[in-house]
Order: sequence, then structure tokens, then C-alpha cells
Amino acid sequence: MAVKKDLSIKYMGVECENPFFLSSSPVGGNYDMVAKCFEAGWGGVFFKTVGIFVADECSPRFDNNGKEGLPWIGFKNMEQISDKPTEQNFEYLYRLKRDYPDKVVVASIMGSSVSEWKALAKMSEQAGVDLIEGNFSCPQMTSHAMGSDVGSDPALVEKYTKAVVSTTSIPFIAKMTPNITTIEPPARGAAKGGAKSISAINTVKSITNLDLDSLTALPVVDGKSSISGYSGAAVRPIALRFCANLCADAELRRKGIEISGIGGIETWRDALEFLLLGCRNVQVTTAIMQYGYRIVDDMASGLAHWMDERGYRRLDDFIGQALPNIIPAEDLDRSFQILPAFNTKTCVGCGRCYVSCFDGAHQAIEWNERRRRPELDKDKCVGCHLCLNVCPVKDCITPGEVRWKKGRKAKKQPPVMQVQFD
Repeated sequence: MAVKKDLSIKYMGVECENPFFLSSSPVGGNYDMVAKCFEAGWGGVFFKTVGIFVADECSPRFDNNGKEGLPWIGFKNMEQISDKPTEQNFEYLYRLKRDYPDKVVVASIMGSSVSEWKALAKMSEQAGVDLIEGNFSCPQMTSHAMGSDVGSDPALVEKYTKAVVSTTSIPFIAKMTPNITTIEPPARGAAKGGAKSISAINTVKSITNLDLDSLTALPVVDGKSSISGYSGAAVRPIALRFCANLCADAELRRKGIEISGIGGIETWRDALEFLLLGCRNVQVTTAIMQYGYRIVDDMASGLAHWMDERGYRRLDDFIGQALPNIIPAEDLDRSFQILPAFNTKTCVGCGRCYVSCFDGAHQAIEWNERRRRPELDKDKCVGCHLCLNVCPVKDCITPGEVRWKKGRKAKKQPPVMQVQFD
């Protein structure tokens, strides 16, 4: 049964019909593509990054990682910013805003000097876009004056942000690189320069596979390759970590900086996780490259059903609700252990829990050869739950008995149990 919910949200004061946006990438690189995405139901687009520099691309430029017959879990691209003339890109942006006034059009720009950043900001304003994003994060630019080399330098991020903010009143978003130890310093630089939002993350520098004939990385370009950006489901945990850091940062919160989440979003649940951390919208690329624009239907429907089940009326009712529960490691309650419980009726006797526990954990599972079933040695078990994570049968191994460590006082209220999901 279809469930209708109000998925609208304000992002930097701009009304968005839903939080689902294309990220700046090949999936939103010309008028026809973006028009099709708008017709499919996406709330907005971060258009493919435009520069004074016009990219000269290599061929081929894509590779992917899979696992045990699954679709891509990770995707490598060696593509740079737009390879179309600057004026043509801004014409596309102008036409998109003219023809789809209720959609949110974001110009993503990248310069290599203050004068270039200012010129691109002025052209964005003339095109009538709603917002401007500064790409400080592309990891495969051929110039060190652009991309992630700039984004890892807080002073340069601040300098170029100021260049844009001094040129136009359109709200500015700084796109951050994950190719850095801590993401907060450049984000604070952007805020100091006048940015109103941070988008994160761009792709992670990677080598996905090696070609064993050419003896280089994939994709192979005339016998050579290079390190470049990694995206897809495999980077979502990294993206969630960086977004949580940004959403929790006291300085950014004090300045009212809003966060746009990017990285490995394929399903409604993925999108929801970013919203629960505090992101105001989510951006998608790699999943569209696999499945097409229509995935937005599943994202919107799934999110609406989840909201309906929990009684939420609007996105603002739950955005950021998970953030207070993510705490420093030293603040975790370490006074108890939760032992696993085994359902012998649903167990298929594969032995994966036994092997994993013996070879990779605490040798706390014995194997009953006659019954072909695992048996827990409670004296050895530390409650790590590796067995639960490797079990191929849903809910066959679940959280069970709570045991308080020696010398620790048991609480009246038992600890909240983890819920396993596919």
C-alpha cells in the first residue's frame, strides 16, 4: 500500500520537495540528463563541476570491485570535472532553472585562482541557480591547484570560499575531501570564509584492482593507470563517519553550518542513516550509474513507510536524532557482556560461527559433531558477536544473556540490544 508523507525540507533557506539530490558527477552533466532526473522525482541536482579548465579525459576511466557474485560494492573513476565548454554548462544551468523552477539547481564550480573562482561565481549568479557548491575535493585533477590538494589546506579553502562569497549573495557550499586525517579543519576554514553548508564526502583515493597482464592498476590506459576516486556502497561507512564528525563539530554548529551527505547511498535506509546523523539532504551518483534515476521512487517510498511506522510527520522530526548516541570510545559502558543465543532449529549446520570464533576470536564455540550444531562455552565467550555477524541465516544467532563483569554492579535496566539486519 502506498504511503504519502511530506518529504519536503529547507536546505539553507531553499525549499526542497525532498532530500534526494544528484551529486556533482557524470549522472548530471547536461540538460537532458538533469531534466530526466527531475521528471523522475529527484528534488535537486548538484550539476557536474564546471571550471574555466575544460577536462581532457582518458579512456577507459572506470573500474569496479565486487564480492562473491554481488553487484558492485565499490567503483573507481578517473573522470575529472566537465569536459564541456564553460559557457555551454552555464547555458544548461540557466535552462534547467527556467524550465524546472520548483527544483533546486546547484552549480558546482572549481577554479585554480581567486580570479577564476570569482568569475565562475558570477556566471553561476547570471545563470540563476539556487545555490553554489565549491568543489575542493576531486582526487584526480591533473593540476595541484585544484581538487583535493586544495581541499586538504584549510587556508586555501577559506581563501577561495571568500572569493566566491564576496562575489555573490547566493549561499555557498564547500565540498570536502575524505583524503585527509580529520575533515573538520578545512570545513572550519570554509565556514570562516563564509560558506553556509558543507557537503561530504567526495571519492576516496584508491587502487581497486591490478591487471595481471599489463602489471598496472585498472583501468589500463595504454599500459598505465593512476590512483583515483573510489565510490559506491563500500565507502558509505567512511562517509557516515565524516558526516557525523561534521554534524557534531561545535564550531560548525555554532555557525549554523548545514551538512549535505554523500557516499555509497543506494537505498532509502542508506539515505535515512545520513539524515539521522544530521544531514539536511543526500546526494547520489554511483547507485544511479548502476540502476538509473528511478531508484528515487524506492528511496521516497521506503522513507515514507519508515516515517509512517514511527509516527513522524516531517523530516525535521527526526533529523540528527542518532547523533547524541554516537559517543567517544572512552564513554562507552564496558561493564557487561551480551552472550550470543543460538537457534538450533533454524541453524543449517554450516559451521561458520565455529570456524570464525576459533580462528578469529576467542575459541568460545565448540562444535558438536554428532548434532552438527555449535555449542557456546560461556566461560570463554566475551560477547564480541563475531559469530552473529558471520552467520548466513537471519536471526539464527541473536543477542542473548546479559552477563555483568566481575566486580561491576548490575543495573536494573538491561542494556539495549543490537538488532541484526540484512
